[in-house]
Amino acid sequence: MNGRGADAGGGRAETLAERQAGLVAALTAGAPVPEGFDGRLVGVARVALLRKRAGDVAWQWPLLAAGHGAEWTGTFARWAARRPTNGSLRDGWDFARELGAALPALAGAELAAREAEWRYDGTSAPRRRRGPAVRRAGGVVAVQIAGRVRVLRRTPAAGRA
Repeated sequence: MNGRGADAGGGRAETLAERQAGLVAALTAGAPVPEGFDGRLVGVARVALLRKRAGDVAWQWPLLAAGHGAEWTGTFARWAARRPTNGSLRDGWDFARELGAALPALAGAELAAREAEWRYDGTSAPRRRRGPAVRRAGGVVAVQIAGRVRVLRRTPAAGRA
């Protein structure tokens, strides 16, 4: 037998791997809860995993998390609820990029410095840059030359001279 069974009506029964994949998708990417699982318990586990994920991203991106203060976990969890994880480094990077102009100033410096040092296209794993780079995010400009990153300039906040 090839690991796939048939139900009593002659149709194909789900394999264990398919059921597990469905459960993982429900826990991590907002997919519907598969049949046979307690939706309330899956929901409780999902919330716990989103909190853990927010904590992991905060460890990789401390200024991004600090910029959101006490609302960090909820803000990140709402963003992450329908997105499967790509790991805490990439999740934080994607979240920071999506914030765009709403990115807190310190988080902008963190993102600009990281983008000056690393290449990340949003799909594959980040790689260190070999040549010089200039990146701007959240009103901050960062430059990377010879493996060293410097924040060069902060633009004045709106309404300030």
